[in-house]
This record gives sequence, C-alpha cells and structure tokens, in this order.
Amino acid sequence: MNKRELIDAIADRVGDKKTATEAVNAIIDTIQKTVASGDKVAITGFGAFEKVDRPARTARNPSTGAAIKVEASAVPRFRPGADFKNLVNEASGGKKAPAKKKK
Repeated sequence: MNKRELIDAIADRVGDKKTATEAVNAIIDTIQKTVASGDKVAITGFGAFEKVDRPARTARNPSTGAAIKVEASAVPRFRPGADFKNLVNEASGGKKAPAKKKK
C-alpha cells in the first residue's frame, strides 16, 4: 500500500478524500518534525518512532576491500508495539506472543 492507497482507504472510512489527505499529511509531517527534533513519538498499540545517533565507523568497499570512513549520522527508527507484532504474526499463521510479566 502506498500513500495514495492509504488516503483512499481512510477516505472510505471518513467519507471525504480531502479530509483524509489532510489527516495523513498532518500525521506524517508531525511525526517527521517531532522525531527530527529529537523527541520520541509513541502510539500505544502501534509502535514508537525515534531518532537514533549512529557513531562514526570504518566500513569496507565490497568490490575493492578498501577501508572507508563513514561519518556519524542520525537516523529515524521505528519499533513496532506488541499489539502490532501480534497482529502481523497471527496474519502469517503464527501464534500470539505471550504477554510480558510486570515486575
């Protein structure tokens, strides 16, 4: 599913394609700006978006084997929530994962 198909699916539920487009764009824009600023976006049952810093490192060029310096960078990361993981697992024929015990 791409963005256009997502908007169409939401428009079927809310009844208006313009409203669905504005909602999808607002959600994406808000998540991107929040994560870029260094804050975390957690949606209960779905997952969490966060910014992760990658340190500088040395890599290898696979064709020549030469060492390459890779600069430090920040990248976005998504961690799916337990409900989302269970839904995907059940859809692929797996069983529901046991709930974690609270301490």
